[in-house]
Amino acid sequence: MTAQSIPSIPEMMRATAQRYPDHPAILFPDHQVSFSEVNRRSDAMAAALAAQGVEKGDRVALYCINSTGFAVAYAGIVKAGAVVVPVNLLLSPREIIYILRDAGVSALIYHDLLSQAVSAVRNELQTLRFAVKIGGEGSDGPDLDFDALCRSEAPLPSPDFDTRQDLAAILYTSGTTGHPKGAMLTHANLVSNTRSVLAALQLRPTEDRLLVVLPMFHSFAATVGTLTPLLHGVSLAPLPKFDPVNVSEVIEAVGATLFLGVPSMYNVLLRLPDEQVRRWRSIRFCVSGGAAMPEAIMRQFEDRFGVPVCEGDGPTECSPVTCVNPVDGVRKPASVGLPVPDVEMAIYDEQGGQLATDVIGEICVRGPNVMKGYWNLPEATAESFFGEWVRTGDLGYKDSDGYIYIVDRKKDMIIVNGMNVYPRMVEELLYSHPAIQEAAVVGEPSDLHGEIPVAHVVLKEGETLSSAQIKTFCRDNLGRHEVPRKIELRAALPKNAAGKILKRELRKAGELERGVDSRTS
Repeated sequence: MTAQSIPSIPEMMRATAQRYPDHPAILFPDHQVSFSEVNRRSDAMAAALAAQGVEKGDRVALYCINSTGFAVAYAGIVKAGAVVVPVNLLLSPREIIYILRDAGVSALIYHDLLSQAVSAVRNELQTLRFAVKIGGEGSDGPDLDFDALCRSEAPLPSPDFDTRQDLAAILYTSGTTGHPKGAMLTHANLVSNTRSVLAALQLRPTEDRLLVVLPMFHSFAATVGTLTPLLHGVSLAPLPKFDPVNVSEVIEAVGATLFLGVPSMYNVLLRLPDEQVRRWRSIRFCVSGGAAMPEAIMRQFEDRFGVPVCEGDGPTECSPVTCVNPVDGVRKPASVGLPVPDVEMAIYDEQGGQLATDVIGEICVRGPNVMKGYWNLPEATAESFFGEWVRTGDLGYKDSDGYIYIVDRKKDMIIVNGMNVYPRMVEELLYSHPAIQEAAVVGEPSDLHGEIPVAHVVLKEGETLSSAQIKTFCRDNLGRHEVPRKIELRAALPKNAAGKILKRELRKAGELERGVDSRTS
């Protein structure tokens, strides 16, 4: 498949709506919204945005919970020829202001539940021309009412797309150091990735129903849970909040066949009582992404729920899906599987040379899903590529069967006395302990050793385990350089909106404890 043969997102949506007009696109326990209705509302939204002066290439921010409104607004923005800038719901006003200023957004579509945060940022955005509110009691302030715009009879815009060049979305990546960067994703990037996902997961149009509780602003849920269903005739059931009991009830109520999650969610779901586990009978399989899934958690979940978990991976810069374990083939624990159709993956050294099988290096990706670059950051863009291959920042290797294994994030690797320590390896061991609920290992500077591993551990409810006992467990099962020098017992670990453990917050906490100013480190 070449990029030239890839249609735009609006073309795909309209074709799907024609093919499956009355089939439910969006499901709730008490009602559903058909593909033709989503198409009609998003067409009206595009027309209304154009009537407000939104032109091709303009950036429009989308600040919204998982809902029909999110899907319709997203589709309406791209149908108007504009670029969606999804906003992370957990960001502070200062962080939101940075992203919306950096993107130069001309409009903002937001959910009523987020009105307070919008009030805190709107006056700081010089380029913002208008805002649209979803939900609430209609718009009694200066903002336009979303439902009214979805009934607009203004002329429908018909932008001419160059799908290889024209942006559909700018997704801001987590700022591990400095400010977040906006990954520019074209129509071809996203449409090609939905096709790859459809094939790799063997999704069945008009039959499969995806439970989407991962935040739809996040690249994983945006592509796998939102765009793929809307462009290919698969139903999605959006949930705005992860509550294990409610998730189970909705799965049963809508007959969901697939569940998308991150490892921390599967860990929490293991605590469900048996009567809730039985509600998962309609699920064919689960998909895990966003972070490495500990083998112990995967085994426990599959044994308890009787449902296979297909682990996959991919960074935002790749739209994001790059690989997944086969649905009906060999699933290799600890592996993120095989490259999805039309995507190539290789392992590179620091000099940009490809490495042999089973040799650890940086995982790089090539294909129509790879981003155009970072918004307004040409130098950062150049640094992130080896020719056509984007550098993911993940360290890993490829086995003789072509399966990809992620050892760790490049930035997370710890160097102890000149020897590499991969935190994931230590975490895998910690998760295997029956008393440990969660674990994260980070590096801490050391005058004597260069760095030392520090393990942050959450115990299961009712369990008691001392730091000394954890160290002994590690010494019995790890090399001397891999054993955590410090054990921090915690009530909980910091996570982002997608449930991924935030190691940078653990590092910051350590810096504060040591009296280091993280602004200068």
